[in-house]
Amino acid sequence: MDTLALPVSPATLLASIGSPSAPLVVDVRRRAVFEEDKAMIAGATWRDPFAVGEWEKFLPRHRAVVVYCAHGHEISGNASAALRQAGVEARYLEGGIEAWRSLGAPTVLRRRNPAVPSEPGKPSVWVTRERPKIDRIACPWLIRRFIDPFARFVFVPAPAVRARAAELGGAAFDVDGADFTHRGERCSFDALMEDFGLSSPALARLAPIVRGADTGRHDLAPECAGLLAVSRGLGRIHQDDLVLLEHGFAVYDALHAACRAQVEGSEEPLASGHPT
Repeated sequence: MDTLALPVSPATLLASIGSPSAPLVVDVRRRAVFEEDKAMIAGATWRDPFAVGEWEKFLPRHRAVVVYCAHGHEISGNASAALRQAGVEARYLEGGIEAWRSLGAPTVLRRRNPAVPSEPGKPSVWVTRERPKIDRIACPWLIRRFIDPFARFVFVPAPAVRARAAELGGAAFDVDGADFTHRGERCSFDALMEDFGLSSPALARLAPIVRGADTGRHDLAPECAGLLAVSRGLGRIHQDDLVLLEHGFAVYDALHAACRAQVEGSEEPLASGHPT
């Protein structure tokens, strides 16, 4: 593999963020710079730029990697070159996170324990009720695609959720008393978006679909009833919650892609009574 540092534009990276084909995004800003900033690129995880040799072994070799620093200069360029030398298909983000912000691309707020982006070999842990259907699949999808790419999910009986989360040092969600749960007419998916500062046109289009399907408000979007039907069907096919989650991710990947196409004007929105 060519070990020269190779750039990727913010627009190119943005086109894949939130999709299953997105590269793994690694924030390699100096620790002091990273700690001063409350946000990072959505879906990214931080690693020490001066310890590449210690964490590159944790990176998947089957997935492309994009590293970024503040302005896209030596820090990310050197890190990407070191990763390429180690056999990782890595590039650095042109202009760094500042160019990303100027594009209006999505960022995520950093939160401390228990919902914190993972360190090498230590994924964040999220615990919820067993037999997920809508919110409890949509939330893990949002977490894995936009908050922590290494997140781990645990499903337990409802009465045990908060105790299990405390035992694992994780975050409980979609259960009474949890930080991330229903708030009035809004669901746990909305709570995660709000608390992590996630905002994009496609997610704004997706949120009412999830909310409507989860709360019985099928008037919120024409896709709500269909999402509920598909979710119920998946639950009948798959009895293992983690297998169900894996297949559910494909549903939300597809919905997000459709929402993105609609807001970008490359696909007409669905309308009741109009076949496609």
